[in-house]
Amino acid sequence: MTKDSIIKKIISNRATPRLDFSVKYKTEQFTDDLFHTLFDAKSCVETNINKLESLFSEMYNLACFDESIPCANVWDAFLQTLPTLLEKLNFDAKACVDFDPASNSVEEVYIAYPGFFAIAIHRFCNELFNLDVPLIPRLMSEYAHRLTGVDIHPGATIGESFFIDHATGIVIGETSIIKDNVKIYQGVTLGALQVKKSLQNTKRHPTVEENVVIYANATILGGETTIGANSVIGGNVWITSSVPENSFVYHKPETKMKPKK
Repeated sequence: MTKDSIIKKIISNRATPRLDFSVKYKTEQFTDDLFHTLFDAKSCVETNINKLESLFSEMYNLACFDESIPCANVWDAFLQTLPTLLEKLNFDAKACVDFDPASNSVEEVYIAYPGFFAIAIHRFCNELFNLDVPLIPRLMSEYAHRLTGVDIHPGATIGESFFIDHATGIVIGETSIIKDNVKIYQGVTLGALQVKKSLQNTKRHPTVEENVVIYANATILGGETTIGANSVIGGNVWITSSVPENSFVYHKPETKMKPKK
């Protein structure tokens, strides 16, 4: 084939003719700007909000192909949530300071903790997800995933004072429900028992009740699986059925001596 015929063939075989990858880069800029607007004391909130509105309009026009949903209505609804989101994030930051002995200040949490950044971006994109904004919430969550190693689906429901320690390798599925004052460590998975498209509209991921601690590399699976309030889940355990409240679940290692030669 000639170069011209190859070019024509590629163009004709594109399955998504309206896809514009600039929405990805605009969303990443929007995410960073939104985070700084809420937490950087040197930023001008009024100026930044106006810039965010303009950028959101550009993103929305690239991501939403349904012209019956005006962008302005979505932005106004999201803007209304920002004061409450900031209050929730201040509680999350306080949980980091109160629980992590390595934390020296709330300022350190805001600027240096990947777990806090992941929680913040989740709270932003969860609001947009609940407003039925297409594509953008997923792009925001994947941006945080790339930067922090924390993979939280925008649809996951997370309560107040949530703390992620060390961050890397955490996976929280779309229909997970995490209630208040929960703390989880690196490598924790809240996942599904089965991966089938037919289960798309069912609860596939666990529920974690209040005041639960889940230690590193624990795997908790299933939409009917509930971790009862005030429980402690030890590292490396594998759970596929519910745990009553006030439980302590742990993996018991076994040590065997090598036979003498």
